[in-house]
Amino acid sequence: MKTVLITGANRSIGLETAKQLSTKGLFVYLGTRDLAKGEEVVKELNGNGFQNIQAIQIDVINAESVLAAKNTVEKEQGKLDILINNAGILGDTPQDASTTSVESIQKVFDTNFFGVISVTQTFMELLKKSDSPRISNITSGLGSLTLHSDPTWKYYAIKAVSYVSSKTALNAFTVTLAHELKDQNFKVNSIDPGYTATDFNHHSGPQSVEKAASFIIKHTLVDEDGPTGKFFSPDIEDESEESPW
Repeated sequence: MKTVLITGANRSIGLETAKQLSTKGLFVYLGTRDLAKGEEVVKELNGNGFQNIQAIQIDVINAESVLAAKNTVEKEQGKLDILINNAGILGDTPQDASTTSVESIQKVFDTNFFGVISVTQTFMELLKKSDSPRISNITSGLGSLTLHSDPTWKYYAIKAVSYVSSKTALNAFTVTLAHELKDQNFKVNSIDPGYTATDFNHHSGPQSVEKAASFIIKHTLVDEDGPTGKFFSPDIEDESEESPW
């Protein structure tokens, strides 16, 4: 049975991804900052017939918490097959480039960028023990500099400096990590789940969490011939669903 860790998985897209992966026969570590809340979520999931899901405490901006989670997975499973870096924050609003404080931008980067690096590097040892390790960095279409430079793009006006910059940086990390691991069995990709109705955006997105999770899983559970170092988005209207950086 393959093992997956999803950070920020106690609600919204992360939670739905955990549910769908469990139905596919994977063992899912449901990452949550508050273990008690995570365990309550898992209890409810079990009551609804979902199995192979276990809450695990992990705060991506706390190195001790990340290491403790790694030690738990190592003790219980011995390896990790799939890492889905889902935890993320929007940050304070508005986010004008000329006035948003450095401290506010750093706070977003701590979770959306440095937190991903911390988790990925800490779990790398366990991922390398998998026959087919996968790393999916959950990004946003707003992280595309190419699209942000196109006045015809439907989200062109959204220039939230903290969030946009953090996701662009995350995409850069994906590219560099995928290149480093290209001669191994790793598949490392950035995945934009699309503008989804969640607490994150006051449920303003037009897409359901079910579709968002399904899209993440589609581009995570790729075979040995699958792509690596790519950026996928449901907003791209061609068969590849590959977004420009």
